[in-house]
Amino acid sequence: MAEPYRSYTPAEKRERRRLVARGGWQTRGLGQYEAGDERVDSRITNRIDAIDKSAEERGRRDQAAMQRRLDAARSAESDARTGVRLARGDDRKAARQAAAEAERRLREVEREARRVGL
Repeated sequence: MAEPYRSYTPAEKRERRRLVARGGWQTRGLGQYEAGDERVDSRITNRIDAIDKSAEERGRRDQAAMQRRLDAARSAESDARTGVRLARGDDRKAARQAAAEAERRLREVEREARRVGL
């Protein structure tokens, strides 16, 4: 299963990096790690887990918001293409420009969605 998308704040990134480093120093030089060995202070692992959990929740909300934006952009692009088909005379040029703009906006939103993992 794929790793869930997590959206860390800058402060969470710094704190998580600091905690991971502290945990690394605790295990350094203590010999080979064996399964079930708890060499890292549980407060450190609990705090890292809490940061990951809040980042996961934020990531879920970010993905849901991006999905709504993507659906809206697709709908607008579809409406614009339909407008081109239905337009007559002088309105056709304006409809084509609107369709081109809607398509450009859809590509932009799709690029952003790929960054978020959709």
